[in-house]
Amino acid sequence: MGRGGRVWGRGVAGVGVVVVLGLAAWLTWLLPGPQMGAVLGFGPVDGVVSIQECYEASDAEGYATGTDCTGRYTPRRSDGPPRDIVLDTAADDHRPGTRVEVRTARGRAYELSGGAVFRFGSVIGLLLVPFLVLAAWLFACARHGRVADGEGHVLVALAGLVVVFVPAAVAGILVEIWMLIF
Repeated sequence: MGRGGRVWGRGVAGVGVVVVLGLAAWLTWLLPGPQMGAVLGFGPVDGVVSIQECYEASDAEGYATGTDCTGRYTPRRSDGPPRDIVLDTAADDHRPGTRVEVRTARGRAYELSGGAVFRFGSVIGLLLVPFLVLAAWLFACARHGRVADGEGHVLVALAGLVVVFVPAAVAGILVEIWMLIF
């Protein structure tokens, strides 16, 4: 391959890196981003949920996902009338009548919870790993000016899909410690 072909190939691979990373960021924000932002408390409190009952929630396959609570949500601003809402992955098994300040995302209420941080952190990690590995492979192609061998990148992707749970678990544990202290 001539010099012009390598320069062109490097440019295409470099643009590919930017596009892949941009797509990863966009999908992260689109899919689990709003829930993670609500769980971590970004932005002002949206309202208060007066708890009616709490129960052990499960996903579509029947696996336990933590404690969910139902209650009456009263918006802080005049965004609408009070309505029933689900407090997703609650920090505690709240007693009926307890009032919990929440942030909302996609029709559900969220509070700071180690379980929720672990859950959404894992989803974000599982979403990002393939994109980051693809971007690393494209970067290697751009650096060498030719199609790079991808065997090492496949192993990194597989390891990354397993290892992604470690930082999510650490973040969840740190949130639980934070909640115990403060």
